[in-house]
Amino acid sequence: MLLTVQVKPDLEDEFERVWAEGSREITAQPANLGHTLARSATEKSVYYVVSDWTDRDAFLAFESSDEHVRHREKLHPFRAGGSLAMMTLVGADR
Repeated sequence: MLLTVQVKPDLEDEFERVWAEGSREITAQPANLGHTLARSATEKSVYYVVSDWTDRDAFLAFESSDEHVRHREKLHPFRAGGSLAMMTLVGADR
């Protein structure tokens, strides 16, 4: 999953702190294979969350869980917009 998040100006540091607190809950999910946050190199208030899951159904189950809804509610005050892209990995070099 690739989530693009537009954060309200001057709230970036607080967004990063709250995201890190909730990230531990996400990476503790058995179906989660990794979860990272990156800030755009050209736009200060734009972030990218890459979250890797065993499969789409596992992600969707977590996405609708009470636990995830609570996490999203904590991040909502910082968000000015965003988008979610679901992807299927078709190749990787390791």
